[in-house]
Amino acid sequence: MSDKEPTMLAISDDKFELIWSDCDIGLDSLLIELPRTNSDAWLSAVLPEGTFSENFDLPLTGTDDTADALASVAPVVGNQPPPSTVVPSTTDYPGEYDFKLLFNQSSMAKSATSTYSQKLNKLYCQLAKTCPVDVLVGREPPQGAVLRATAIYKKSEHVSEVVSRCPHHQNVAENNEDVSQRNHLIRVEGNPGAQYHKDLFTKRQSVTLPYVSPQLGSTATTVLLNYMCNSSCIGGMNRRPILTIMTLETYDGQVLGRQCFEVRICACPGRDRKTEEENVKSITGEKVTGTKRKRQNQFKESLPTPHSASKKIMNDSSSDDDIYILHIRGKERFEMLRTINNSLELMDVMPAAEQQKYRMKRSQKKHDQPCVQPKAGKKLLVKSDIE
Repeated sequence: MSDKEPTMLAISDDKFELIWSDCDIGLDSLLIELPRTNSDAWLSAVLPEGTFSENFDLPLTGTDDTADALASVAPVVGNQPPPSTVVPSTTDYPGEYDFKLLFNQSSMAKSATSTYSQKLNKLYCQLAKTCPVDVLVGREPPQGAVLRATAIYKKSEHVSEVVSRCPHHQNVAENNEDVSQRNHLIRVEGNPGAQYHKDLFTKRQSVTLPYVSPQLGSTATTVLLNYMCNSSCIGGMNRRPILTIMTLETYDGQVLGRQCFEVRICACPGRDRKTEEENVKSITGEKVTGTKRKRQNQFKESLPTPHSASKKIMNDSSSDDDIYILHIRGKERFEMLRTINNSLELMDVMPAAEQQKYRMKRSQKKHDQPCVQPKAGKKLLVKSDIE
């Protein structure tokens, strides 16, 4: 078998060369007639007649007009939010999805960690305490919608400044928080999808979280907010009032709804809420009851002024027979004035002779009172010694 293999190979080579030289296929002429790679004849051979020119009517080579048109179109970046304004809007805008916020009707007790005043549209809360906020929508927002919370200053002279934490709280690490989140005032609790942003143009800070539909049997979605700095912190808010803007947005930053409320972070939310509501009532003229300070104000208003009292005495000829009520503060003062009043009442019923006899007795008793003797070692000076 090994002897036949070289023979068969040699014969095969000769036969292949013979067949190649005597082939009638005309391979050389076929290669010459085929189109070159840089021509359009290949597409004409593959596509039906006229199909290429009908479906590809744009020119293959660019012209000056085409280049200008392409240059005028700005590049599109996916999921890029619209540019932010320097002063965000604080006007409530429910939008077509009827976006609303609800707060728990908590008490004004001193132990309350957060409370909301519907009269003032203001949230009072403690530092780093949970503040539940219910989000309601009239109909389901589009897929991928998010909720955004942004803090701004309320007064116009401060609204252009960025609200951030004070340097002291920024340097304190809490709950193993990320370093990039330490200067953010508003945090979202219990939501791993929360993301913290800083606008490149306005430098404002915000936090976003995906919108989740309410659970079965519920009409609202609860969001847990934390405020990580006091309103009185030096170097931070420094007693300047702030607002929180909650917006419902699409995945690319288009606003669908907006709600705004004021926030005060303090040590005793219930006390501060009660005080501010009372101040508003006193300014608006509403009836004030129930507190010690208000009762004192009512008592002061009820006391007659000297002008009104003198005017009454002048107009009333029988003032000696009238009975007046005097409000006295303090038991010691009351006992003293009652003794004086009893003495005067006794003098009114005593005859004049008895009154004169009593006065003489008092003066004689005072005259017979012995003189105070000097202490030992001292001499009592008399008038003759002085002369």
